[in-house]
Amino acid sequence: MGYSYEEVMDFIEQEDVRFIRLAFTDAYGRQKNIAIPPDELPRAFSDGISFDASAIAGFTNVVKSDLFLFPIPSTLTVLPWRSFHGKVVRMFCEIRYPDGTPFNKDSRAILGSAIRAAADIGLSVFIGTEFEFYLFNTDEKGQPTREPLDNAGYFDVAPYDKGENVRRDIVLTIKDMGMHPETSHHEEGPGQNEVDFRHSDAMTAADNALNFVTVVHAIAAQNGLVADFSPKPLSDHEGNGLHINISVNRLDGGDSEEINRYFMAGVLAHIKELSVYLNPSEDSYKRLGELKAPKYISWSHQNRSQLIRIPAANGAYKRFELRSADPSANPYIAFALLIRAGLDGINNKLELPAPVDADLTDRETAAKAGLDKLPDYLSEAIELAKNSEFINSVLPENFLKLL
Repeated sequence: MGYSYEEVMDFIEQEDVRFIRLAFTDAYGRQKNIAIPPDELPRAFSDGISFDASAIAGFTNVVKSDLFLFPIPSTLTVLPWRSFHGKVVRMFCEIRYPDGTPFNKDSRAILGSAIRAAADIGLSVFIGTEFEFYLFNTDEKGQPTREPLDNAGYFDVAPYDKGENVRRDIVLTIKDMGMHPETSHHEEGPGQNEVDFRHSDAMTAADNALNFVTVVHAIAAQNGLVADFSPKPLSDHEGNGLHINISVNRLDGGDSEEINRYFMAGVLAHIKELSVYLNPSEDSYKRLGELKAPKYISWSHQNRSQLIRIPAANGAYKRFELRSADPSANPYIAFALLIRAGLDGINNKLELPAPVDADLTDRETAAKAGLDKLPDYLSEAIELAKNSEFINSVLPENFLKLL
């Protein structure tokens, strides 16, 4: 539900809310927040709540360190794992300079700009995410270990799958928060799990991504476990992917098949330049090219060895799936860059290359195909982005320097 200012104020009073968390992300996509009591909320809406931006990765220096958080009423969410005797709620925030102008490195605002650019040419972009993560045991002091919760495999059930009750609690919690998971299951790695989300508008999908990661960490901790979303937690097992399903629709309801082809072509054309924002850690590049994670810039129908595949689906569920990203990405920036790349493909009517109907996990087959590859290392990805006119046209100056 999207709340108005008046509805938020009524909700706070009527539902015994004791704390309000004002949330945002740093440039890496790590969620940050500050808690205020209800009597401070009117000031937050009117004047903002200041914070030391020099302490947030990628924001400002100590010379001009003040920024202000302004809560967005429509993003109000109850945190259901907190006590219901004195509720805790959270709202995402706009970030502004002291003079009231928008902060140019606000990830959520950067995505909002991309969404408006799509709307300006009569398009809406819908995104559905597939999150993979590991559950590890903790030691006698409650510290994380690298011992997986179980040794189950893909789609296994109890007693082999020891994570099904944890996944159930995760799914029920995110449903209570207004999110719409489609499926959940054990993945291929030991202790590895997956939860997939129904498609939604791009901003909701990014907000949900932040909420989801928070919920998984909280529920794992309640069960004496630790959740790990890093791209390669175990060197000899499957990495964690963030598969991003995208569909583009005309706001006038017209046929969008051609638009989606141009959009896909734009993503393929720019994928090397924006890879650092889909795969922002050293371990991201240990995952790519291994155990079904893509390495080559190609597409096909259904084929899970491709960078982009078009799943078998009908009607509203038709989409294309980008398989290279991992959960260490900042979802706001990742989605913004993908939308901008797709719009470039549409504006320039870029044509898709021919599909590659081959198993690219086979190294000999992949070598014979003669395909361009994703970056091999983080340093290579950074250099590609630094020298990219496309990236520099979308992101503010020096946004990359912290990566």
